[in-house]
Amino acid sequence: MARPLRIEFPNAVYHVTSRGNARDAIFFDEEDFANFLNILCFVVKRYNWILYAYCLMSNHYHLLIETPDGNLSSGMRQLNGIYTQQFNRRHKRVGHVLQGRYKAILVDKDSYLLELCRYIVLNPVRAGIVRHAGQWKWSSYKSTAGYGKGIPCLAKDWVLLQFSNERAGAKKLYIEFVRAGLKAETPWKEIKGQIYLGSEEFISKIKKFISGKKTIKEIPKAQRYITRPSLEDIFKQKGKREKEKAVYEAHVQYGYTLKDIAAFLGVHYATVSRIVKRVEEKYKKLYCKT
Repeated sequence: MARPLRIEFPNAVYHVTSRGNARDAIFFDEEDFANFLNILCFVVKRYNWILYAYCLMSNHYHLLIETPDGNLSSGMRQLNGIYTQQFNRRHKRVGHVLQGRYKAILVDKDSYLLELCRYIVLNPVRAGIVRHAGQWKWSSYKSTAGYGKGIPCLAKDWVLLQFSNERAGAKKLYIEFVRAGLKAETPWKEIKGQIYLGSEEFISKIKKFISGKKTIKEIPKAQRYITRPSLEDIFKQKGKREKEKAVYEAHVQYGYTLKDIAAFLGVHYATVSRIVKRVEEKYKKLYCKT
């Protein structure tokens, strides 16, 4: 069977799963789970992803993410790569931890995003590990339901707003929605062509995109980053430390080139490159603890 296509474009939504090599465990203890979530938050920030839901199981994980900048492969390479390095270092191992190819299903946000938010957090219940979603520590359920602080990179506010503008009511409706999912049909029956989960109209649009062979690099930056702020706004009234962070965000989050930023600041692009690397190392130390 041919491998499914990797389709990337701005604002694409994916349900991503990745399993342990030979289906072996990828999390041995709580520290492994926590390390992965630290790295996940680093990658979400680094690649400007939106994380709607997640669930970590002993030998695989699920993510529901949106990629405003069309950069799934780059982020997944870093997520799985950094985790593998840390896992092997911590457990004095070598070799593969995760299967070489993760699975990414393109999702019709309007039709299936909430359904997948619920499906993902119910995985431990369906597996018979716990009786209800709130008993599993390593998913987005408790944070979204208001039972815990959770990780800082989770877009739980967006999820809750789909139920109600009133926060307490939204949490209650979310909890009821997830509970009702135990009796609902699995969304995977609706997957088409191994990679699509959506309406016929959605799939038709994606197929037209593929037939045009338009890659993310062929989409003008003005279209990819149509809502990004100007460099003037990004750097407005910034102190030295804030300016370094602004340099990093201008390049990584908003897609300005090193030369764009250097010209605006009146410095050499190599200086900008060093700042970006320095800030990235700080973020790695903050999020990717060994």
